[in-house]
Amino acid sequence: MGPHPAVAAIRLAVRRVLHDLLTEHHRTPAAVTHAPSHEPPPNSRPSSSREVPPTPPLVLVACSGGADSMALASALAFESPKLGIRAGGVTVDHGLQPGSDARAAEVVQRLRELGLDPVDSVAVTVGRTGGPEAAARDARYAALDTAAERHGAAAVLLGHTRDDQAETVLLGLARGSGIRSLSGMAAVSGAGGRYRRPFLELDRQTARKACMVQSLPVWDDPHNADPAYTRSRLRHEGLPALEKALGKGVVEALARTAQLSRDDADALDSWAGQAEATVRDATGLLECAKLYALPPAVRRRILRRAAIDAGAPAGSLFARHIEEVDRLITGWRGQGAINLPGKVVAQRQGGRLVIRQG
Repeated sequence: MGPHPAVAAIRLAVRRVLHDLLTEHHRTPAAVTHAPSHEPPPNSRPSSSREVPPTPPLVLVACSGGADSMALASALAFESPKLGIRAGGVTVDHGLQPGSDARAAEVVQRLRELGLDPVDSVAVTVGRTGGPEAAARDARYAALDTAAERHGAAAVLLGHTRDDQAETVLLGLARGSGIRSLSGMAAVSGAGGRYRRPFLELDRQTARKACMVQSLPVWDDPHNADPAYTRSRLRHEGLPALEKALGKGVVEALARTAQLSRDDADALDSWAGQAEATVRDATGLLECAKLYALPPAVRRRILRRAAIDAGAPAGSLFARHIEEVDRLITGWRGQGAINLPGKVVAQRQGGRLVIRQG
């Protein structure tokens, strides 16, 4: 008799990602040891070139101890030995709740019991930039990046589900940040494709069911039910209200919207990247007349990229900011400089758009 359907689903999702990682790993040329350049001593056998098999890749799972990440850890522990992949784990202690260090130690123990090695617990200090949720996310990813680099990991698996994707799309819609924010989370992201999200096509209940049937202990973060947090309100009030008004299938539809939006956003980003070189003068400044001739979606991407390059934090740069800068191109009436996040200033000077630190 095979595994429970929920367990089979999470294992299949992880297996697919591990196969992708192995394919990428094997594309890297193996190290080659060449014969020495000097003449071998008499009566010795000449050295021959030989290929050194590549070291098996290491994959880490980011685990909070919640149902999604515990299901992911269990699937990684099950699948990785069959594919010759080393598997480890990382848990991040945000220090935001009493006893968080003890809870992190429990997660480390559970991961080791699954057979994962190495396993790290990383304590971080959460700042305030961008609000509590954004600050915690920034600290978490910085810790995961450091752990991956320290261990030489090929990838870090994240337990985001289809429900998380739907919430992300709705949050982006509420901010009015454009099609890129509606594209949600990518299945592959980060430097060099470090982060992989195997569960984006699985719902949250599948992960929780997989933990239950495998008797995996899980921890429910009280922040996930705290109405002080925007995502928590959306999860427990917003999405249920939408499903009540529109019927079942809202989560699946939002997840499909994310993928369609991502495809469109990728195409427009590529267009903007190619067009940017054509709208700069010999000194590198943006020419307003040439920007005006571009489609708005392409032009605003160029403006956003220029603002970020000048030092504006991407997470704090919203559509309204770019629209104000865009009016320096399309609605020029001699208006003054536009102040952007990160102390960046945009202003029009002699037919050129100057975006710099103020």
